[in-house]
Amino acid sequence: MSEDNQRMNTPAQVVYSNIQTEVNRAKMPVFKLIVFGILAGMFIALGAAGSSVAMHNVSNVGLSRLLGGLVFPVGLMMLVFIGGELFTGDCLLILGVMDKKVRVLSMIKVLVIVWLSNLAGAVIIAALAYFSGQFNYTDGLLGAFTIKVAYGKATMSFGQAFSSGILCNIFVCGAVLIAAAAKDIAGKVWGIFFPIMAFVVSGYEHCVANMYYIPAGIFAANSEKYVNAAMSSYGFDADKIAQVNWTNFFIKSSIPVTLGNMVGGMIFVGVALYYVYYKNVKAMEEY
Repeated sequence: MSEDNQRMNTPAQVVYSNIQTEVNRAKMPVFKLIVFGILAGMFIALGAAGSSVAMHNVSNVGLSRLLGGLVFPVGLMMLVFIGGELFTGDCLLILGVMDKKVRVLSMIKVLVIVWLSNLAGAVIIAALAYFSGQFNYTDGLLGAFTIKVAYGKATMSFGQAFSSGILCNIFVCGAVLIAAAAKDIAGKVWGIFFPIMAFVVSGYEHCVANMYYIPAGIFAANSEKYVNAAMSSYGFDADKIAQVNWTNFFIKSSIPVTLGNMVGGMIFVGVALYYVYYKNVKAMEEY
């Protein structure tokens, strides 16, 4: 069966195609990387904001996460179909490095620029969500829920955040590659939807999603209404509220989760797949 007649790309074809994509990504002008990075941060944050609305008044943890998981994937879908550069997906640059078509320094440059740009985009959405009054839903319970989520993510141990970050990016990079395997938009939608839903339901940590969740919680913690709702609904006190801050965002969340995401995407997905399909990739390159 010819490649044109296949209903989907084979795993080896997906790896080969992704390497070509990473080569182009490494050559992308800095300004374009920044704009695409901001867009990706905004898209993921929009998915996160919508999932919080779906979850905030559901007491059953499993059902709450399932509802969130049904909404959150829209962010990655927007990114894939419209355009954007997402840090976690860009960890697959390691494929280009291993194939000796992307320099390590080029990979590092792209990842740093995209991470910072994702942060800018996500914080913009967090601020807009706060100032839009969205957190007033259910008499301020959404604002209280936003503080609760931020607290949980900003106070994790390094090991917990790191391990959860690894598990998350196995799903995210898997979703990116499954979308590349599909040849029509419906296949790409489902290829993105299920892995992303699974990571949200599982409660794993995504560094870019946290760029929305924790800053949104920091904004919400500045409102007396939301703080009072967090105290009455979740038993929070002033000490817990105080831990929802920028220092914990960067030190206790961003660093370990980002490192975990890198290990998950680069080692558990990128390196593993390149090792398995190395000969196939080389054969395609020679062809």
